Amino acid sequence: MATPIIMPRQGQSVESCILTEWKVNPGDEVAEGDVLAVIETDKASFDLESTASGTILELFWEADDDVPVLANVAVVGEEGEEVSEFRPADSSPAQPEAPSASAAAVASVDAQSSTPSAASVEISPHSTTSSGVSPRARKLASSRGLDAEIIIGSGPGGRVIERDVEAFLAGRPSLSASARVRALADGLEPPLRGSGLAGMALAGDMRVPGSIEGAETQPVKGIRKVIAERMMQSLQSTAQLTLHSSFELTMAQAYRKQRLADGKSKVSLNDLIAHAIIECLKVHPEMNAHFLGDRIAVFEKVHLGVAVDTPRGLLVPVIRDSSDMSIEGLSSEIKKLASSCREGTIPPDDLAGGSFTLTNLGMLGVETFTPVLNAPEIAILGVGGIVLKPKRSASDEVTYADYLPLSLTIDHQAIDGAPAARFLQSLVFHLETNPGQPFSQPNE
Repeated sequence: MATPIIMPRQGQSVESCILTEWKVNPGDEVAEGDVLAVIETDKASFDLESTASGTILELFWEADDDVPVLANVAVVGEEGEEVSEFRPADSSPAQPEAPSASAAAVASVDAQSSTPSAASVEISPHSTTSSGVSPRARKLASSRGLDAEIIIGSGPGGRVIERDVEAFLAGRPSLSASARVRALADGLEPPLRGSGLAGMALAGDMRVPGSIEGAETQPVKGIRKVIAERMMQSLQSTAQLTLHSSFELTMAQAYRKQRLADGKSKVSLNDLIAHAIIECLKVHPEMNAHFLGDRIAVFEKVHLGVAVDTPRGLLVPVIRDSSDMSIEGLSSEIKKLASSCREGTIPPDDLAGGSFTLTNLGMLGVETFTPVLNAPEIAILGVGGIVLKPKRSASDEVTYADYLPLSLTIDHQAIDGAPAARFLQSLVFHLETNPGQPFSQPNE
């Protein structure tokens, strides 16, 4: 009996997954547990395993499709079984690649003659009639492997006429027979000058439309596509303002050394800053919030997101209830989640639900930068690299000390500059006077 394979739910916060790669084709025999495909959430990658044994009867989606969770992605059964009842309404069936009829026909004609023939024009995918392109213009465009529909016409009513095609082709090379096949069948285009005789474009010269000379063009897909969309959504839906400050490292470094001298676990500067953020959010709760358009959700506890650089892109695991943790527990949890991110084993639910985010580029030599909000959060803190700066003592003596730059980006829709500045001021004070400890007011 035919059995559908569904897109599993990778965590409660995941509504869809990107099907990045099929490992099987229709007709393949599979056993229960075999890997059928590679799937991705917006942050992590997983194998999609078969839940049944038999023959792959049909694949309902193509690579790079964004597939809703619990939707049927394939069906396994016995040859000849009906699968239409399992086919999702909005799927785009994945088919094994095969030459199109037009490409095969053009190849057949060009195998017999190296010169352009009427037959290759007749079978062009664009040889259907259109009121926007004259027959002569279409014939000329097809003979040069060009889609006449993309040309701006100068004829009556904007109609594309022969001289428009000639003008468009000016400066473009002639195509070899094999290059013309690739233009017609694969939608490729030639460079400004080909590598053949007199600049003729050969099959190997053909490239994806929009390619740039001397550059390798890659499609934006998978995780990179999701990140790009979310960054644009963040910038378009929020009023981002960044405040800059810095804190002296003297007390923080002394605290770290004293911990080691006392036989306690090692904590990093990033751990100390994360702990300080949590302590300051307890006294500035308006910063620990989401902006939801017509309302602001202020969280009782801090769910700190910590940005992690991984081979697959930027991930932001969330330490839930981090306001209940000691600095030792916080440091351990940050290391554990960062390791899971780099190994690609982080559960999707651990990458959602943050209330404030910390991102650090200091280890890469960046002094200051403008972090982008992880919407709907209303604040994110960026940490730069150590900078040696002068400071004036109480006796007016000028000395030098190490400072760490801090950049706080806020959503000005939800919070004003003054309260954000007060939070940053508290953070600097805490890190310079009492790092690793509970927050205490300056006048205490």
